[in-house]
Amino acid sequence: MTASVQDSRLKRRFELWDTNGDGSIDRSDYETEARRILQGFGEQENSPKGRALLSAYTGMWDTLASKAGVNSGGQVTLDQFIQITDSEIAHGGDSGFDRNLRPTIEAIVDICDTDGDGEVSPAEFKRWMRAAGVDERQAEQAFSQLDSNHNGSLSVEELVDAVRDYHQGKHDISLLGK
Repeated sequence: MTASVQDSRLKRRFELWDTNGDGSIDRSDYETEARRILQGFGEQENSPKGRALLSAYTGMWDTLASKAGVNSGGQVTLDQFIQITDSEIAHGGDSGFDRNLRPTIEAIVDICDTDGDGEVSPAEFKRWMRAAGVDERQAEQAFSQLDSNHNGSLSVEELVDAVRDYHQGKHDISLLGK
């Protein structure tokens, strides 16, 4: 994948977090996305699953802020975000991805798995994607492409692989809204 494609993907991710459009992101932007997901599933923030999701998102923020040299209440610019995320996720390999994003994906899957079967059904996936700002048609297409074993559901590993492979440029199946 070219650097411009990678930067474009990271810029899109940044824009989705920069909810107030001020050109920087902060801890509240990560918390806002976590709360949107919780709201999309009717999960309370103070439930065990809600606390785990918020903790995973704020953990991502704390790592980013630390790498950027700002305190937890500071702000990160687009250039800082791209540089750090590129280093940690795109070029950090599986271990970098696992350190930075796996806990969040696992917490999201735990919220999405409303029937408790350990996997994400098409309906559960659509709810997650709707909370992330992805339209239903795009969500349906992404689900069918991501269901690598064609069993009609997505495991944690399929979702972890999908997000990692997208950010490492191994496929173009986007899980980001427009």
